[in-house]
Amino acid sequence: MAHKQIPEILTRTVVARSRLLRIEAIDLRFSNGVERQFERMQSSGRGAVMVVPFLDDDTLLLVREYAAGLHNYQLGFPKGLIDEGETPEQAANRELKEEIGYGARELVPLKSVTMAPQFFSATMHIYIARNLYPEQLPGDEPEPLELVPWRLDKVEALLEQDDFTEARSIAALLLMLRQREQQR
Repeated sequence: MAHKQIPEILTRTVVARSRLLRIEAIDLRFSNGVERQFERMQSSGRGAVMVVPFLDDDTLLLVREYAAGLHNYQLGFPKGLIDEGETPEQAANRELKEEIGYGARELVPLKSVTMAPQFFSATMHIYIARNLYPEQLPGDEPEPLELVPWRLDKVEALLEQDDFTEARSIAALLLMLRQREQQR
């Protein structure tokens, strides 16, 4: 199947800006001549990482942290933005040390995913972390995160948890389970 021609950007205007986000209006002309304006949130361009850490062959490590968007606490995998000058692998290991107090000797890339790509230009690189070793780095969270070990034989219960709803964490879990099944 042939790919469609990407629309031509006629103009780009920043319509709102905050400490974390920049909203841009873009005027586009599609290959059939139709012109439309879209709004999109621009990211830092560096992307983000999420890590599925294995404490041992049968135990995952998750964190419970405050989610401002929902104004409650959510359970998920360690994650964060890639800092200037970092590779995704370096960011993944740093986030592990900041959020769960472990580094990883082995990081296995699972998949890079996007979230709401019609509106948001950001990529998250998902990794599996194995062969963990204790190492703590100071993080930027306002309070200590709750470390939650979760046995793989209870993964169905994790999917039923009321506070395990973040789509990227669910995707990471399912991708990890698929990879494990393929390796058997």
